[in-house]
Amino acid sequence: MQNSGKGINIGQGRGLGQGGGRGRNKGGAFGIGGDCVCAKCGAKIAHQTGEKCTNMKCPECGHTMVREELLNK
Repeated sequence: MQNSGKGINIGQGRGLGQGGGRGRNKGGAFGIGGDCVCAKCGAKIAHQTGEKCTNMKCPECGHTMVREELLNK
């Protein structure tokens, strides 16, 4: 018998998997408005549309800002 290099694949593909998450905030966005808050000193600045809070530095202490909704969880 000659081996053609093709294996016999009988698997059913029924793994249960553990994923199913949709990343941060369950895949949703916080929308427009809201504030960016310094996790270190608590200073707040208005969130700028299209700009991530984590790309901004606190004007008071220079620490990275985070979206206010994330601190309230």
